[in-house]
Amino acid sequence: MTGILAAIAVILMYLEFPIPIIPSFIKFDFSELPALIASFGVGPVEGLAVCLIKNLVKLPSSMTGGVGELANFFIGICFVLPAGLIYRFRKNRGGALIGMVSGTLLMAAASFPINFFIVYPAYSKLMPMEAIIGAYQKILPSVDGLVSCLLIFNLPFTFVKGAVDSLITFLLYKHLSPFLKGKKKGEKESGR
Repeated sequence: MTGILAAIAVILMYLEFPIPIIPSFIKFDFSELPALIASFGVGPVEGLAVCLIKNLVKLPSSMTGGVGELANFFIGICFVLPAGLIYRFRKNRGGALIGMVSGTLLMAAASFPINFFIVYPAYSKLMPMEAIIGAYQKILPSVDGLVSCLLIFNLPFTFVKGAVDSLITFLLYKHLSPFLKGKKKGEKESGR
C-alpha cells in the first residue's frame, strides 16, 4: 500500500503548477495528499516513507540540485507525522481534524526556517539573492528582504497547501479506508 501511495505521490509531484500571486519558481502540487492518506490509513511511518520515496524518485530530474526535494521531505514530515500520530490515538473524525490542523500549522511554521536556512541560501548560489527577492517584488514591491518574502508569501502558501490537502483527505479518506486496510466492501470498520 505504501508503494502504491508513493507512486501516486510521484505522479502528483510532477503535476505541479504555478500560482499567479507568488513567484513562478514556487509551484503547487498535491503530492502530500497520498502521504497524509498513508499516515492515516497505514501508519505515520508509512506516511513518512511516501514522503521519502516521492522525493528520491524526483531527485534525478531535480532542477534544484536536490535542495527542493530535501525541503519538500522535511516540510512533508512536519505535515504527515503529527497528523498520523494524533489520528493513531484518536481514530475518529475529531482526531483526524485535530491531526490535520496540527500538521498544517506545523508545516506552515516549519516552512520559514527550512526556506530561510536551507532552501534560499542554496538557491542564492545559483541565482543572486537580489534576483530572488526581485521576483517577489514584481508581485508586491514593498517586500524588502528574504524574511518578509517568506512571511508574506511562502508561509501562507504552505498553509494553504496543507489546508487543501487536508480538506481533500477529509473528504476522501472514509471512502478509501477499507481499500487501505484490505477490507472488503461490506465489512465493518471502526473510526472514521
